[in-house]
Amino acid sequence: MTQNVLHLDHITMQFGGVVAVNDLSLDVNEGEIVALIGPNGAGKTTAFNCITGVYEPSNGRVDFLGAPMVQNHPQGKMKKLYAGGQAADYTGTVLSPTPDRITRLGIARTFQNIRLFSSLSVFENVLIAKHMRAKHNFFTAACRLNHAEEKRMREESMALLEEQGMAHLKDETAGSLPYGIQRRLEIARALATDPKLLLLDEPAAGMNPQETLELTEFIHEVRGKHNLTVFMIEHHMDLVMQISERIYVLDFGQLIASGTPEEIQNNQRVIDAYLGVDEDG
Repeated sequence: MTQNVLHLDHITMQFGGVVAVNDLSLDVNEGEIVALIGPNGAGKTTAFNCITGVYEPSNGRVDFLGAPMVQNHPQGKMKKLYAGGQAADYTGTVLSPTPDRITRLGIARTFQNIRLFSSLSVFENVLIAKHMRAKHNFFTAACRLNHAEEKRMREESMALLEEQGMAHLKDETAGSLPYGIQRRLEIARALATDPKLLLLDEPAAGMNPQETLELTEFIHEVRGKHNLTVFMIEHHMDLVMQISERIYVLDFGQLIASGTPEEIQNNQRVIDAYLGVDEDG
């Protein structure tokens, strides 16, 4: 039986009177590559931010591997903002892990705008991510009792770069790399945290057709090698249709369609959301 990796249950995200994500429910199952698409401003990145602890959802529940990360519960009190910015008490308890805790749970993420440590080397960018799983503390580090663990993390970082074909770039400054290689490094850094679920926010943004083709192959490869589930936001429709097993479509914060690539391509509501409705037709 296929395991459910990510479950969003009626997630809503409000900013004052603006509802960026409205009652979103979806599932991502083990081993899948699933895409979340929609026009600019549809709420896609906001949904990712709710999953990864950047935002605390106004309402709803996020489950990861069957356990709640954010959950409303019929005990306790919290504040909820309604339209117009009016606050009111309602019954609920919130579990809201911070982004670092969510990473330790097994969710890694890349961003639409590359967020590498641009002045550090390729190797140092990956090694920093490896420290997310480090077991040493201030005392063991200060007393230099963490030699074995540090050695292991350095070896694993180098092995990851070799696997991704970037070992020869290990001493290069991250910010000096070509754009497509920076994207691959950002994914390699995410892999260094040993995730079970990889969230990719527009990984093909700014890439030329050849780089996009290579990225498609790269995502397939890392899914297989690292036994990953992949959930991605992407505007590049060729990539989405080639790589995704299932697709969810957002428009103005609401889910308007879900299905296979073929079903989405032929969904009139999706076509209207992307291309507009012909008023003269």
